[in-house]
Amino acid sequence: MAFAIVMFAATTGELVGQAPAVAVDADDIGGVVAGPGGPEAGVWVIAETTNLPTKFTRIVVTDDDGRYLLPDLPEARYSVWVRGYGLVDSPKVQSEPGATLNLTASAAPNAKAAAEYYPAQYWLSLLQVPGAGEFPGTGNGGNGIAADIGSQGQWIRDTVSTDACAGCHQLGNKATRTIPESLGVFSSSTEAWERRVQSGQAGGTMLGRLTTAGKARALGMYADWTDRIAAGEYPTVAPPRPQGVERNVVISMWDWADPKAYLHDAISSDKRNPHVNANGSLFGALEASADYLPVADPVHHTSSQVALEVRDPNTPTSGQVVPQAPSVYWGEEVLWDSQANAHSLAMDDQARVWIASRVRPGQTPAFCREGSTHPSARAFPIDQSNRQVAMYDQQTKTLTTIDTCFGTHHLNFAEDANDTLWFCGGGQVVGWFNTKLYEETKDEQLAQGWTVLVLDTNGNGRRDAYVEPNAPLDPTKDKRISAPLYGVSPSPLDGSIWGSSTGFPGSVVRLVPGDNPPETALAEYYEFPLRDGQPVEAFSPRGMDVDEDGVVWMGTASGHLASFDRRKCEGPLNGPTATGQHCAEGWAMHPLPGPNYRNSVSTGSADSPYYAFVDRFNMLGLGDNVPMATGNHSEALVAMVDGDLRSLRVPYPMGFYAKGFDGRIDDPSAGWKGKAIWSTFATRTPFHVEGGKGTTSKIVKFQVRPDALAK
Repeated sequence: MAFAIVMFAATTGELVGQAPAVAVDADDIGGVVAGPGGPEAGVWVIAETTNLPTKFTRIVVTDDDGRYLLPDLPEARYSVWVRGYGLVDSPKVQSEPGATLNLTASAAPNAKAAAEYYPAQYWLSLLQVPGAGEFPGTGNGGNGIAADIGSQGQWIRDTVSTDACAGCHQLGNKATRTIPESLGVFSSSTEAWERRVQSGQAGGTMLGRLTTAGKARALGMYADWTDRIAAGEYPTVAPPRPQGVERNVVISMWDWADPKAYLHDAISSDKRNPHVNANGSLFGALEASADYLPVADPVHHTSSQVALEVRDPNTPTSGQVVPQAPSVYWGEEVLWDSQANAHSLAMDDQARVWIASRVRPGQTPAFCREGSTHPSARAFPIDQSNRQVAMYDQQTKTLTTIDTCFGTHHLNFAEDANDTLWFCGGGQVVGWFNTKLYEETKDEQLAQGWTVLVLDTNGNGRRDAYVEPNAPLDPTKDKRISAPLYGVSPSPLDGSIWGSSTGFPGSVVRLVPGDNPPETALAEYYEFPLRDGQPVEAFSPRGMDVDEDGVVWMGTASGHLASFDRRKCEGPLNGPTATGQHCAEGWAMHPLPGPNYRNSVSTGSADSPYYAFVDRFNMLGLGDNVPMATGNHSEALVAMVDGDLRSLRVPYPMGFYAKGFDGRIDDPSAGWKGKAIWSTFATRTPFHVEGGKGTTSKIVKFQVRPDALAK
């Protein structure tokens, strides 16, 4: 990379004969970053302080001339330094708002040292997955791959992606690409990996996942990866420095929660109207780990907590799952001990926070089960559910628990007169809660309902008696399907309810409730396209969202941002042929930036997005109706801009891993400064993030300004 030669004035620090100097206000820090060859374009300038009530960080990117501007900094003393590809961190310089601060970048001494700052994805791309010709597996007596794994894609899904290891934590970061000496002494790296994945309270889950796929082969794959890295291998293809709009991003973050807790989601506003809760607090959900909602006040730079409650003291806790083997970070300590097990959140038009939260043990109340007169229970009784609902009212500072028959996981409000809240997590059913009716009656039984998923396979346009999922089609009946929803989102276009269903190849489901949903709801089912029984391109979705045009967007285990547009379907959408593989033309697959795994035949990448979100209101600053995904291994928010995917990386601390996005408009007259997209560090292992043990999750604010120096 060539740079222009730059000279600094001897006394003022201004650049001679170059671009205009940076105008710095009383609450800014700005200047020029230069290296041995001149101005450093597309590198990050990081300012961090512990002088505020909670640790605060702001990050910007330099422009073509190496200039930067850290705008609107709260009054404090900051450490300021430079990080970038091809560099190692520059020395930290102390500064305060109002200063013009020119910085000297530190060139990496070699390519290996430079690679230490690459996103985790680049290191994970060194992972060598079994070749496509090794599938289907031949079991423990053959190639060690389970016989029911029919393709390389299914192997990636079952041993690496967000349906496996990457669903809980990032792979490829420093903590995972190396094996700590404190783990013990082992005869082989495979043995070390078997011990490693048994660590902590999730040890049984981790080892069980790999055992199902083929334990020896899976552990051997990871052992080979870390052995090669230990022997000196590193990614030789450098990531590109931020370009174009990627240089206009302003990232701000605040510490919240505690070092033993992990965040799942955060919420800042009503998804239907992002003006709700302007300048207000943000709330997070600590899945399994602690019985409180972390709260961040970005105006006053404070963090606090809202205690969660359960109705039944016998509600089980996450602490009943004890460590299978000691953690190198926490020993045998039980870190996660939550009864509420809060997972995801939604905010209504009164800025109340609705939470997927456990309130009782698994058995449902009598009104949910066989013999009940509840309309949904008459149609499909439910005996067990694993998470229910809580609602926190910011005005009264009260928490209300609500028992639902169906299980809850992700949740979103419909744009209807009843402010209906829709849930996934019910397994065979999709559940809803009429919040307006609940406000009027305080009757949680009356306000809730659920339905199974029934396809109109007889093609008469209405729901009839149906055959069960494993039964053959009956031309006189409809068919119930088993496609448990992972994500759920009402369409702003027509009010239909869409959901993503994981598995292989995975699918999306459309639900039209009808006049009496327990009896009238009809579903449509669209699988990822297959050829000869294997995915044509992408597979296995996770979180999803629906844009203004009714297009469904989702991240996939194959490293794609995938979309499904029902308007493009050419054939019938019901009847005996509409059972999954009937609208390949509705799908589009967009490979995420960056390298793929070694040996992979997929068009995707070694990134593994957990969630997709549509910015319908230009809250980020890239336009209306912009789809984006969590770059869980690229450590970025990945957004589609004019048909291209752009990565807005969080370079510090390394290890950014999100599970949800949310957006808010605080001041519509303030331009880019009055709006933002919000996310959080959502890994189950915050101690894997740069900084190690003691590092907490952060609430992260993304803004894109018109140019890299805009105030």
